[in-house]
Amino acid sequence: MNEVTNKLWEFAAFSNRTALLSEERIVTYGELGEEAERIAACVSPRSLVFLLARNSLAAIAGYVGFLQHGIVPVMIDAALDEGLLASLLAAYRPAYAWIPAERMAAFQSGHEILRQEDYVLLDLLEENPFPLHAELALLMTTSGSTGSPKLVRQSYENLRANTESIVNYLDIHEDERGVTNLPLHYVYGLSILNTHLAVGASVVVTEKTLFDRAFWQLMREKEVTTFSGVPYTYAMLKRLRFFRMELPALRTLTQAGGKLDPELHREFAAFAQTHGKQFVVMYGAAEATARMGYLPPQYALKKIGAMGIAIPGGRFELVDEAGEEVTAADTVGELVYYGANVTLGYAMSGADLARGDERGGRYETGDLARRDADGYYTVVGRKRRFLKLFGKRTNLQEVEHILRQHFGEIEVACAGVDDHLYIFVTQEHLASEVVPFLSAKLGLHHSAFTAKCIPCIPKNASGKTVYRELEQYYDV
Repeated sequence: MNEVTNKLWEFAAFSNRTALLSEERIVTYGELGEEAERIAACVSPRSLVFLLARNSLAAIAGYVGFLQHGIVPVMIDAALDEGLLASLLAAYRPAYAWIPAERMAAFQSGHEILRQEDYVLLDLLEENPFPLHAELALLMTTSGSTGSPKLVRQSYENLRANTESIVNYLDIHEDERGVTNLPLHYVYGLSILNTHLAVGASVVVTEKTLFDRAFWQLMREKEVTTFSGVPYTYAMLKRLRFFRMELPALRTLTQAGGKLDPELHREFAAFAQTHGKQFVVMYGAAEATARMGYLPPQYALKKIGAMGIAIPGGRFELVDEAGEEVTAADTVGELVYYGANVTLGYAMSGADLARGDERGGRYETGDLARRDADGYYTVVGRKRRFLKLFGKRTNLQEVEHILRQHFGEIEVACAGVDDHLYIFVTQEHLASEVVPFLSAKLGLHHSAFTAKCIPCIPKNASGKTVYRELEQYYDV
């Protein structure tokens, strides 16, 4: 395959424009291209590279260099536990690693060949690397910080198609300015970088979080126009009194990474409408590169709770349990997506990296949804986020929503097994209140429920609750 056709970006068209801004420096597209070339030149073509991603200029330069030169990066949380990282290394045997200097101890067999800012390029002296499929461009983890060996295999066409589609429906132009408040090893965070670089826009690069006063100072000083977040982000924004902040440059708020509580959806949509901004709810997955659906901002208040329509070039359908298409309005089925951004499939080890396209542009999301009479979709739950409680099918996502509606802004997660639902909270007094409330609300005997107070609800780097980690608290 011709390497040039694989390029996701053409920087020459805007070489003098600002690509990246950090607290320390400004990087033009020309400079980013040069730094990326310098890193990629040290790596053999079609090699596998572990990229331990921080929200830093050097991490981005490495990512850009690898992708532009047919080198395949595996995007990994830079803070991943050493034992979990060792398991990934054993499963995939990468030839190189582009890592923060402080993580070098985890790569004892590595030979340093380049150092740039806070990053080091290691040749891991791998004598027997796994062969890579010609279309394989990028590997993304499916579970953030759990270190699962399951990776999503993304192709050059996947990245190109999804980038073009997102640029189209969000109408991203070269005067836009994003910010890296989401991690780059997460498809949502990475898609912000990919789309902005595609049109000559700029991205503010920072590791500060929205809990840092300096983050909001950066938002103002660097005139960030687009802010993106997962449901947890928006719950925190409300607590941080975001609605009172002065952010005159901010034009667009986007949300993905799970369903936003309808109350928060309504509040942010109303805020956007009142202040002349756009609030765009979106829907996606690593298995579809990044995005599959979006709610056009003019419908943000009319369609509370909906995630919208398929992105340009994509298509949704609903199927019932027999695999038949659901055509009636307001009828729940499993959401299936079709598009050029549907990825090649999964990898469980390095041996899977030679595999080709196993999905054929079709992805069964595992989400249950309904379509209204206008053709807009609302996700109502996960196929596997249901329990049978005394024969009654119970949607755990809805139970969490009911609890937040009643008790206010609480940290809560629901999990369990059939006939027993566990409610995890972080406030001691709630543990005694939720069971009688839910028993009455759902019409189920109190023995179906156990409430437990735990120090914190486990979340991955993208703010999603890690339900598997709650299993340790079950009474078994």
